[in-house]
Amino acid sequence: MNEILKLTVSELSEKLASRELSSVELTQAYLDRIDKTEETIGAYITVCGETALKSAAEIDTRRVAGEKLSALAGIPVGIKDNMCTRGLKTTCASRMLENFVPPYDATVVEKLNAVGAVTLGKLNMDEFAMGSTTENSYFKKTHNPRGVDRVPGGSSGGSAAAVAADEAPYTLGSDTGGSIRQPAAFCGVVGMKPTYGSVSRWGLIAFASSLDQIGPLTKNVRDNAIILNAIMGHDSRDATSVDREYTDCTFGLDLGVAKMRIGIPEEFFGEGINEEVKAAVLNAAKLFEKLGAATVPVSMKTISHALPAYYVISSAEASSNLARFDGVRYGYRSEKYDDIVDLYKNSRSEGFGAEVKRRIMLGTFALSSGYYDAYYKKALQVRTLVMNDFSKIFETCDFILSPVAPTVAYKLGEKSSNPLEMYMGDIYTVPVNIAGIPSLSLPCGTDSNGMPIGMQLIGKAFDEATLYRAANAYETETGCYHLSREK
Repeated sequence: MNEILKLTVSELSEKLASRELSSVELTQAYLDRIDKTEETIGAYITVCGETALKSAAEIDTRRVAGEKLSALAGIPVGIKDNMCTRGLKTTCASRMLENFVPPYDATVVEKLNAVGAVTLGKLNMDEFAMGSTTENSYFKKTHNPRGVDRVPGGSSGGSAAAVAADEAPYTLGSDTGGSIRQPAAFCGVVGMKPTYGSVSRWGLIAFASSLDQIGPLTKNVRDNAIILNAIMGHDSRDATSVDREYTDCTFGLDLGVAKMRIGIPEEFFGEGINEEVKAAVLNAAKLFEKLGAATVPVSMKTISHALPAYYVISSAEASSNLARFDGVRYGYRSEKYDDIVDLYKNSRSEGFGAEVKRRIMLGTFALSSGYYDAYYKKALQVRTLVMNDFSKIFETCDFILSPVAPTVAYKLGEKSSNPLEMYMGDIYTVPVNIAGIPSLSLPCGTDSNGMPIGMQLIGKAFDEATLYRAANAYETETGCYHLSREK
């Protein structure tokens, strides 16, 4: 069964449709793999083997009966543990929600259930999606399958590690400032941060509401486009969901990049970037030129301001969103208190981890009287400048090529004592969230230690299809997705 676990979603779909393989057999193979590797990798917080096999058996029964099923029917999936799943614990990797069982499914979970996906379990993450290493989880640290002494990235580290370790054929993550793309780059898989508003956030436990976006992590580009098609679309329950006609993300997937113009921002290749990462991404640019595209030097002057603006905006929104966790209505409640003020203070002090507290305090300060204009308002003004920079580049370019992160995955514990250094690792990803545009992380090689290097394709709003088309051209030419088949 090990060879089955190496197959892509598309390949698995064909085997299920031809009944060469049953969903129960496939699901059991993944559960066996999880049982074998979880002690080393730590990608899952909750595994729901019994219900997964029951769901798989139902799909098999429907298939045998001749029912026409979706291409995703019977294929297992792992869900990041900040997306609500009815009857299944949703913890946000926090003591605060350690025993929370939602009475409803997030919209993305509803959509996957509707096409017959089989949920394997809930994936580890940085607590409340705050972090870049998945070392901030209350429950465990996740290890990078490409080097188990390395971080898998974050906050969707469990989502990326599960795909890289063959513990799921695809997963869902959430991206607030790079939390899909950076772990995808560190683990050598494909990750998409879609256009803000294109995938419903209803049922996603919010970190920063104007930045959060759900997206897929997969072994290859085609799978990623297929999964995004399944979860994308307007949702009337989400006030930030965009009501428009959505293009099929697989449209034109094999048309190549001939005559495309690719922007190369000089500021993304300056001081602070690892030389091997820089070389790999610039080599990818040369390959795109070989395939018929033109590379164009562009400038993005606001990059140095985007990172501090992001941390002000995201922390301010986190401070507001996490105010609901007060020890009264649901979640962790301290046993030590004399009055209501003590209950609030002790429940939050004991229920939240250090990184979450740090960001709540920063956000509360930025929103406080006397500082709102100096910090939060100014950060919103920077946001407009970042959006204008991207708009100007897209007047002449089809997409932008850049690194995902300045380095490859670093050692566990290497940066946990210096949060500012860790925050700097988001410098290439946060401008995308600030602007609300799509971005795809794609493997483009390895460093001298064999660790994956990721490149980032950044596109115009609602133009995910162009990113997939370009990424597929690169992947087809290089076979880079076979990184995910190596052990």
